[in-house]
Amino acid sequence: MHTGIARHLPSDTPRVMVVDGSRVVRRMIEQLLLKELPGVSMVSCDSGAEALQAVLGAPVDFVTTALRLPDMDGMELARALRQQVQQAYMPIVVVSGDVTERLEARALGEDVTDYFDKALGFPALAAFIRGYVRAEQKASGAVLYVEDSRVVALATRRMMEKCGLTVLHSISAEDALALLETAHAQGRIGADVVLTDVNLKGALSGADLIARVRGEFGYGKGRLPILVMTGDDNARNQAALLKAGANDLVQKPIEERLLITKLLFQLRVSQHLRQRTGVA
Repeated sequence: MHTGIARHLPSDTPRVMVVDGSRVVRRMIEQLLLKELPGVSMVSCDSGAEALQAVLGAPVDFVTTALRLPDMDGMELARALRQQVQQAYMPIVVVSGDVTERLEARALGEDVTDYFDKALGFPALAAFIRGYVRAEQKASGAVLYVEDSRVVALATRRMMEKCGLTVLHSISAEDALALLETAHAQGRIGADVVLTDVNLKGALSGADLIARVRGEFGYGKGRLPILVMTGDDNARNQAALLKAGANDLVQKPIEERLLITKLLFQLRVSQHLRQRTGVA
């Protein structure tokens, strides 16, 4: 069996996993990605089991998988990858020449972010992936921002508005939930992404907000991403937030470039999913 090997580069270097039973296909995708994304760290796997083992060592930023793998279906792999507690939300794209026929028989769930038709060509696939992992630092979209400190909120809001984002600021989890409830009653989600602190004034915390969004509203990680700001560097507590439904974490004190990169990454994933499903 081919052994998945990652060339370990600095932590801000995108890690892309390619899962395909064909060595030739894997090599073609890898070569094109290395050309389109110089310095990208590649993880090559020929089976679902190998891919699951690889993400235990270190998280990846993007996964492309064949629909048919030697040991499982690409959809099964996507579900299994989502169950890795330490893994923040990542785009998982199914690459296949017959994906349309399969999609007509069984709709893609939220475990799969998108699909790509091989007929479009691998150069187009490389450009598609580049748009995810190295997006421009400008975007449009609404951020539901939950922060009870006026000083912190003002500074962070300016960071987001500077790159074109619309900020809907709430000072408590209760206010944020009220906004989402109003939007839900109107057939809308109400925001493209949620950015929340963990410790908030009021009866509900950021963790409670996550639980309500995922449980009461039923919004999955792809439909309404949640980014959590935390000053707690305890790995167990961070893992608990991710397990509860947070897409990713931003460590305090906030570093502007990292915050905006993570926000736009989640925004891109959410917008792709909504365009595909037709959800407002």
